[in-house]
Amino acid sequence: MFSASEFREIVSGRQRGLKASASRGLLRLAEVPYTFAMRRRNRAFDTGRRQIHDVGVPVISVGNLTLGGTGKTPMVLWLARWFRDRGVRVALVSRGYKAESDSANDEARELEQRLPGVPHLQNPDRVAAARLAVQEFNSQLIVLDDAFQHRRIARSLDIVLLDALEPFGFGHVFPRGTLREPLDGLARAGAIILTRADMAGAAEQSRIRGIVERFAPRAAWAQCRHAPQCLLSARGVEQPLHTLRGRRVAAFCGIGNPAGFRHTLEKCGVNLTAWRALPDHYAYLPADVESLAVWARDNQAEAVLCTHKDLVKLAADELAGRPLWALTIAMEFLSGQDALESKLQELLSKCGTSQAKSINDK
Repeated sequence: MFSASEFREIVSGRQRGLKASASRGLLRLAEVPYTFAMRRRNRAFDTGRRQIHDVGVPVISVGNLTLGGTGKTPMVLWLARWFRDRGVRVALVSRGYKAESDSANDEARELEQRLPGVPHLQNPDRVAAARLAVQEFNSQLIVLDDAFQHRRIARSLDIVLLDALEPFGFGHVFPRGTLREPLDGLARAGAIILTRADMAGAAEQSRIRGIVERFAPRAAWAQCRHAPQCLLSARGVEQPLHTLRGRRVAAFCGIGNPAGFRHTLEKCGVNLTAWRALPDHYAYLPADVESLAVWARDNQAEAVLCTHKDLVKLAADELAGRPLWALTIAMEFLSGQDALESKLQELLSKCGTSQAKSINDK
């Protein structure tokens, strides 16, 4: 019905006029049954009518309240490294959204490059994947990627990420807004992290936290930014960011929050002469690569930038003779890291003893 960009323009209210207003009215009607279904589903898990499975080891879920990207991958990386540095055998489990048959999706390929040696299992049946991680890889802790609404696995800690640029889905549940479920779902969270907090002023940060505390007053609160690290080529060659200083740069991405990536580039002082946003998890075809090459050449770009998720799919070092780089991002805490680490510290003692539990005793 709408493209992803058109949808956001409409539900955000930025698109005006009779057609946009009528569309919002129709989407509001569809929001009612969707919200009812989500509340009913959550109530079924809360009351035990739907089974929640214990996989025998501590489980941390990293998820969103909204559709689109909030920085889950940098957070998953940070968590996996935190536990691995403390001697814990970690495995990652995800659904494998838009993964091709018998192959990993873009997020898995990115994580594989940045977390060598950490198993990453992708399976729509995440309970089965988590149990396999425990049985086959002797994993002591599972990190679930994008799983706040996946209630079938018992978890020790739910971490919810809110993007400071779009924290509450324009105030509506899908399809009228971008909330995956009503805001009261935040009550399940043990920790809530405001990502890209550096892109919001102090007043906006305070407003967001005030809303969060109404629904999750006991959750740990932290704020972080997406800190640019370096430029990375498809061959794994790294270059410092100042390599691009004074050069004309074209940038593109196919991720859930393209505005966030563009903000990051602008914060880096990149001389952005051309910009292209593609749909999330975009599957690049040869024709797309040629189109991007023509676009970079026509805009007289001296270098081309994308996200790591895009680069692992393109597997190219250049476009039209221009070097192609991914901008790597890391999670950098601005506040609240101690509060989050206190939650994680509680799980460390369980990582060694929980293996003794029978994973078949469900």
